[in-house]
Parts: sequence; C-alpha cells; structure tokens
Amino acid sequence: MYYPFEKAVASPGATKMLAVSFAEQINSTRTVVLNGELGSGKTFFVKQTCNAWGIRNVSSPSFAIVNNYRNSKPVYHFDFYRIKNISELFDIGFNDYLNDNEAVIFIEWGNLVPEV
Repeated sequence: MYYPFEKAVASPGATKMLAVSFAEQINSTRTVVLNGELGSGKTFFVKQTCNAWGIRNVSSPSFAIVNNYRNSKPVYHFDFYRIKNISELFDIGFNDYLNDNEAVIFIEWGNLVPEV
C-alpha cells in the first residue's frame, strides 16, 4: 500500500514534536492513517495533535470505532483494530465522515482494512 508520507519516530518526545509540527501545517481536509504495533503511540500522536488545536478530551476509539472532536475544525478519530468486516464501517456512516470537507480524519490500524 502506498502512503504519500511516512515517518517513524522512536520516543514520546519525538512523537509530540511531530504531532505539534503536523498540527501547525494542516489547514484543510486530510486523512491520516496511523499504523504501528500495540503501544507504539498512535493514540498519543492524535492526542498531541488535537492538544495543539485546543482539543483536550481525546481518548482511544478502540471500542467505539470512532470518536468525534471539535474546536476550530471537526476531527474524526477512527480505530480499525476491532473491525471484522468492512460493512461495520459503512453501518456507522463512514462515507459521511469521509465527505466532511472541513474535517481531519485519523485512522488507527488502517492497514487492517486496506480496501478502505
């Protein structure tokens, strides 16, 4: 699978610096796929990015599949770890999220549902 940008970081401090830099540069709709092993910092990256936008209530959407946040822009935070079938995403309106022209979309474990 091709991703237009890939970056590996090795510490929480480096992850926070990357997240803050990312938050400063994002100015339009983006979908960000975060892949990595359990505990590698995917949710931490989303938390740090959202903190830079003034959003403080960020948590893992592991059981909910998606969390919605809003401050200056809508943020949709997906976790595909527990997805067993792509239809689960469409049952929760995944296309509607993707069609929000103002949102930033984070997808953790995107590699587990590559057809999306």
